[in-house]
Amino acid sequence: MGYAVLSTWKMSFNGALIAGEVLKNGGTPLEAIKAGINDVENNPDYLSVGYGGLPNREGEVELDAAIMDGSTGLFGGIMGVKGIANPIDVALDLSQKRLNCLLCGTGAEKYARLKGFEFKNMLTEKAKKQWEEQEIKNNDAESLVSYNGHDTVSFVARQGTFLAAGVSTSGIFLKVPGRVGDSPIVGGGLYSDSEAGAAAATGDGEDILRGCLSYEIVRQMESGKTAMEACETTLCNHLKKMNRKGLKIGPVSLIALDADGGFGAATSLNEFAFIYTDNSTPPAVWIAGAKTGVVKATGERLSQYTRD
Repeated sequence: MGYAVLSTWKMSFNGALIAGEVLKNGGTPLEAIKAGINDVENNPDYLSVGYGGLPNREGEVELDAAIMDGSTGLFGGIMGVKGIANPIDVALDLSQKRLNCLLCGTGAEKYARLKGFEFKNMLTEKAKKQWEEQEIKNNDAESLVSYNGHDTVSFVARQGTFLAAGVSTSGIFLKVPGRVGDSPIVGGGLYSDSEAGAAAATGDGEDILRGCLSYEIVRQMESGKTAMEACETTLCNHLKKMNRKGLKIGPVSLIALDADGGFGAATSLNEFAFIYTDNSTPPAVWIAGAKTGVVKATGERLSQYTRD
């Protein structure tokens, strides 16, 4: 069946290229996801992941990450951590454990220090300036509005029949300190089962968690749906259910690989970009739209896409 990589947003293009090379050279999906996410975490130009991520209301960068091994069901994650240079690395380390594999805050930081992971100041001058300008405009923390680009970088990868999923994020800009979204929560921000498929999400974490959307996508694939059908069905059903409950939800975008070699994506946005590559296809930007379906982005369509 070969290998495949699927990742969220244009910012992950180079990471997907790196992940694809890892798989091409015989690496595992877990190794590929780590390498791909590291590329985004280390780039200060991306304001929603790792170094350069925008801070919470108190001006501190809090990070979440998780990874799940679809061949074993093992997972690892950290949430609400400060100063860890590559959160996905710690999540991967924790995924080798059956217990004590999901750590938060100071406990996660202590674990990372004991294991020798790199720490550094994750707040760049660019992110600090944006935080200060927002503070100048409005000093009332309760009325601050988060920006609409809190874009988790999410990866799903396949090597043969081995599937995995991983995510990393700094969460919503100006979030309440300690806030955690869907990203490090298995079943919400990611889920992987090599017998069925792997899925991951990006968007408003609270809304994603309300439907356990990544788990639901994999459940749909296990029942026989393709990755594309599972993404579309899961999102459509979730939006209808939340509407019946009278709850307006924010942006939600989903990606998935199925066990048969297919990929899928769905979004509530007008446009959501993702990257796909496999052993016979170089990395390319694809765009999913709430009304337009999924198309490969080329020419003018690609140049006009500026969300990330």
